[in-house]
Parts: sequence; structure tokens; C-alpha cells
Amino acid sequence: MQATIDVQRQPNHARTFCGRRAFSTLGCGELELDEAMAIAKRYGIACIELRTVGGSVDLPSHLASRYRTPEAFGAAVAAMPARVTSLGTSMQLANNSEQSRAEFLAYVGWAEACGAETLRVFDGGMAADSSEIEAAVSTWRWWQSLKSAHGWNVDVVIETHDAFAVEANLLRLLDAIPDCKLLWDAHHTWRKGQSEPTRTWELVRDRVQHIHIKDSVADAACAAGYRYVLPGDGALPMKDLLAALYRDSYAGILSLEWERHWHPELPTLEQALDAADLHGWWPR
Repeated sequence: MQATIDVQRQPNHARTFCGRRAFSTLGCGELELDEAMAIAKRYGIACIELRTVGGSVDLPSHLASRYRTPEAFGAAVAAMPARVTSLGTSMQLANNSEQSRAEFLAYVGWAEACGAETLRVFDGGMAADSSEIEAAVSTWRWWQSLKSAHGWNVDVVIETHDAFAVEANLLRLLDAIPDCKLLWDAHHTWRKGQSEPTRTWELVRDRVQHIHIKDSVADAACAAGYRYVLPGDGALPMKDLLAALYRDSYAGILSLEWERHWHPELPTLEQALDAADLHGWWPR
């Protein structure tokens, strides 16, 4: 039996959620795209974000081996039951090279062909100092110049993943790049940045286009200091976050980033989706 969030128990906000549910293929990275799409169809999920396909994180190379051209890929996606909303690249905004920029640009044609809204880049950085912010601004301007010159529709979205997952650092980055959009990893700003998700949401909500959710418990035996668990089995205050998203009629992507590709010991994506349903993580 699938549970839904009980908005009747949340009377202090507007009971509206305009966002779109999604999942990242990190949770089923060994599968081909049509197999991942079949999962989306079974769970009634309208969007997926591509990070791994067929066991590979090199999406341009793998898609070329399967579909040969971006045009053929776009035609295949158009006939599939869910939309590809984003492609996950490995480029870091605050520290990159000519090679990493070239690798990033290889994603553009595939994203354009399938109608993806965004190309994910990591924030990057280690110190979040002025030099890293300047580097991030330079990369942003480089991208915007290319986007304008080529008339591309897809845009970059910056994931809060590294040095800028810390709230104070993130706000400085947003001040420096006032026109950027965020892929807010609500788990990382909570675990890495030690900021309650509802507080961070209040500060960055106007920039957020895409949200990653996942759950964890503190575990001193793990290098990160925490261990991923099924949605609802950990400590992420998801009920409070969903209440805030409902209140503000969030209209972007809400995506389960189940990191089984990097942590193969985790349960399957389907088990994670079942847990998300059971614990009311998905708005309906």
C-alpha cells in the first residue's frame, strides 16, 4: 500500500505542490535507458535525470554507442514514458580545465536533442575563498557566452555538492553569480553544511530549480560521518521540507538521488522508491 503525504495535518501552508517527481539513474546505473524508463512508468514518475546508463558515467560515449546520433537519441526518448529532465556532468564550476570543459561540452548535443532542461555541474572548490569564487564566475560567463552564441536551450544548474554546500559559502557564490540556478542537494547542505533544510530553503528558494533528496544516519565508522539508508529510515527532516515546498508552491524537480552506483551495498532503486512512498516522501 502506498502512503501519501497527509496535507490535512499541515494546515499552516497552502496545500499546493506544482513540482515534478524524478529519480536519478545513479540508483539503477547498470540499466539501459529503456529499462530505467520502465521503472519510472511503474512508479508513475514523470521525469528522470541521467547520470549513469549501462554502467557508464560517460554519457556521451555510451549514448553514441547505443543511438549513434543525438537526433536518434532524441527520437527514442520522445517515445519513452518519462521525460529526461537533466544530464549529470562531472565538471566543477570552481575548478576545471580545458579538458574537463571539453568533456562537459560533449553533453550539450545530447541534452538539446532530448529536450533536457539542464546540465548539472558540481559547485567544486575546497576553501570557497575569493579565488574559487572568481573561478566559478569565470566558468559561468564562459558557459553563458557559448550558450548565447550557439542559441542552445539547455542551461547549467549548479549542484550544492562540495565547498559551497556550506550555507555561508553558498550565499557568497549566489551573490557573485546572481543569474545562476541551483540543483539544491538538501541532504548535503544538511549533513555537510550542518544547516536545517527548511532554513536553507528560505535562503535559496528563489534560485532552486531542482532538488536532490536522500536519507542517512550518523555513523562515525564511515569516512563521511554518515551512512545512507532508505528514505524515511534516517534523520533527514523530510516532513518539514515538504511542508515548506507545499507552502511555497515549488514548481521544480524533486528527485530521489539514490547513490547505489557509488554505494553498491545499498538496496535497489525500487526498494528506495517503495520506502519513499511508504514514508510519504512523495507529494501526490
